[in-house]
Amino acid sequence: MKIKRIGVAAIALAAAGALTLAGCTTGSPESAGEGDASSAIVTVNNTEPQNPLVPTNTNEVGGGLVIQNVFAGLVYYDAEGAVHNDVAESIETDDAQTYTIKIREGLTFTNGDPVDAESFVTAWNYGAALDNAQLSSYFFESIEGFSYDENVPEMSGLEVVDDLTFTVTLKQPESDFPLRLGYTAYFPVPASAWDDIEAFGENPIGNGPYKFEEEGAWKHNERIDLVKNDEYDGPREAQNGGVDMILYASTDAAYADLQGGNLDVIQEIPDSALETFQEEFEGRSVNQPAAANATITIPERLAHFSGEEGKLRRAAISHAIDREEITDVIFNGTRTPAKDFTSPVIDGYSEDIPGSEVLEFDVDLAKDLWAQADAISPWTGSFQLGYNADGPNQGWVEAVANQIKNNLGIEAAGAPVPTFAEFRTSITDRVIQTPFRTGWQFDYPSMFNGLGPIFGTGAGSNDGDYSNPEFDALLDEGSAATEVEEGIEKFQQAQEILFEDLPAIPLWYTNSMGAWGEQVDDVEFGWDSWPILHQITKSE
Repeated sequence: MKIKRIGVAAIALAAAGALTLAGCTTGSPESAGEGDASSAIVTVNNTEPQNPLVPTNTNEVGGGLVIQNVFAGLVYYDAEGAVHNDVAESIETDDAQTYTIKIREGLTFTNGDPVDAESFVTAWNYGAALDNAQLSSYFFESIEGFSYDENVPEMSGLEVVDDLTFTVTLKQPESDFPLRLGYTAYFPVPASAWDDIEAFGENPIGNGPYKFEEEGAWKHNERIDLVKNDEYDGPREAQNGGVDMILYASTDAAYADLQGGNLDVIQEIPDSALETFQEEFEGRSVNQPAAANATITIPERLAHFSGEEGKLRRAAISHAIDREEITDVIFNGTRTPAKDFTSPVIDGYSEDIPGSEVLEFDVDLAKDLWAQADAISPWTGSFQLGYNADGPNQGWVEAVANQIKNNLGIEAAGAPVPTFAEFRTSITDRVIQTPFRTGWQFDYPSMFNGLGPIFGTGAGSNDGDYSNPEFDALLDEGSAATEVEEGIEKFQQAQEILFEDLPAIPLWYTNSMGAWGEQVDDVEFGWDSWPILHQITKSE
């Protein structure tokens, strides 16, 4: 299935504009489909979270799926990426720079702590403060008082007005600010968490549609058991009794359990089943466009990849990869070769950004560029491509490595790391010594989210430590734009710089692929490729 350019993000951005100008409308409950609510427990595959489950320190999908369902934010995104209120009563502004946020009355965390203005402001200040080293701290950089250079315990741009009202003052007008507030970094945290935030991360107390079944429900590398939170009063009320997230070491094992009736929903498909899963699970599978992509990150700190030599080698590697062949042969058409750094379902996507020709397969040009790099400093060693072995990566990594080996005439191979958590830790700790696979699942439906968090100077997901002042300036200008088209133009200009520097090499766009068993109904995957767990019903 080919990804189509008709964009769900256009719907989302239109919704964001209305939200900015007139304040949020009250979100209507998400449809649970045709089935009836049940009390049965749904099982779904997941990966071991990298860190304790603190919202501002979780930026990978394993932990993200848990937090998204245990907590509720001011707004949430529906299946198409449109914005609806959840905890927020209203989000209003007159100038796109100062926002007044009102919280619905009577909401509590599962321990009885109130969901109030302090629960947001304290969590956001904790997430932003330099000393706390939170992975998602950069999500608060727009707020007045945020600093990358000094510890700021309380940002001047946050003010509690009363129990249910707080204001947010940004450094500059940003019309899409409300659109971001459904991302997990902006979720509230109860007052009791601050007694021991590390312990809280092991047994998080949230305000969402689910809660931990009991203390210790996170059995590391085995499972995380969630039950319905009957106290949740919001539009994402669970239509099942709970969700058991089974933490698999391989997608093949998860798929085998789905085939055997031991797993209800799988949120990714192993390479071995790409040709057969839609037929095997006819009417019970999904293969649809999603806001996700795959890249190879090559940090400048690696030998031979800095300065002009590094630019030449990155371009050579990009031209040496035949994306069409890999997406057809390895992925059976469930990926689409990349044409830009975002996704075809994000408004502003373009196949014609100047410089994007570096993604074209051209062996002769690849060899010439590699030779130019050798003239600066002769290549030594082997090109190793790091990846996590508990996901479906080995096949495509070996294919890419073979193409680089054959087309550039150098040694190249995959470099597996056993688990996603270990892999991510080696990246965030900057100890990995090879180029490595990366991918981006959009946090919210905006072009900025596919660029700023990954390539902005000092950004939390900037795994390659890329920095370019001109790129940063264009991001700022795009964010400050009051018209959507004006912002898109700036973000596309920023991509021209990325195509020249290639801090990461775009590979392809990822489809949302999954399947489910006969015992569950109302299964839907969202714009961000995650299954919408609260909607699923299951026969008793």
